[in-house]
Amino acid sequence: MCSSDPPAKNQNNEFVTMPIELTITLSDEDLQRFQDSIDKGEQLLDNIVPTADIEEAAAELIGKAQSLQLPEFIAERLLKLQVLLNMVQDSEWQLTTAECRSIHSVLYYFIEPNDVIPDDIPGIGYLDDALYAELVCQQLSHEIKSYQEFCEFRKAEESRRKASGLDTHVGREDWIASKRAQLHARMRERRTLSKGGRGFRMRLLESA
Repeated sequence: MCSSDPPAKNQNNEFVTMPIELTITLSDEDLQRFQDSIDKGEQLLDNIVPTADIEEAAAELIGKAQSLQLPEFIAERLLKLQVLLNMVQDSEWQLTTAECRSIHSVLYYFIEPNDVIPDDIPGIGYLDDALYAELVCQQLSHEIKSYQEFCEFRKAEESRRKASGLDTHVGREDWIASKRAQLHARMRERRTLSKGGRGFRMRLLESA
């Protein structure tokens, strides 16, 4: 379903493009197709598909979102994948092996050759990727929010220490560990509580 305001004209009596509000409803079959990709990724990790290949495919997609003339709706959502990559690549965040494996399973969709919508279709080729990215980021909102808070804390603490003439590398793990442990505990508690909520929830980070 989509809706838009009536066409408007500027002072030169020229029609001005107006925003369009678009609502997309995904069926159970659509959602299951995404879930099937996650399950497949979980099965193929390590022995068949190296995690490095999955990260490379996701990074390539993010690069395309930055360089190609994609619709803003699509580009904005593909760029959200960067935080998932950062989460598994950030050695100081220290997710468990199971948590990293689950996120790699999520990112497997972008290396899957059988796209719901082939990427080479002009204009909408990346629409399914964008919808999937949006859905995944909503499902992992607790994890993403905790990681972003960790990054903000780390940046602020580095700035504070530099301003005080301190070496940010001295005792670094000590001042990072406490905040990380706090955020990890909150993240995992909220993840557990959210599993008992109503509505569709993808099987993400179930084994973590």
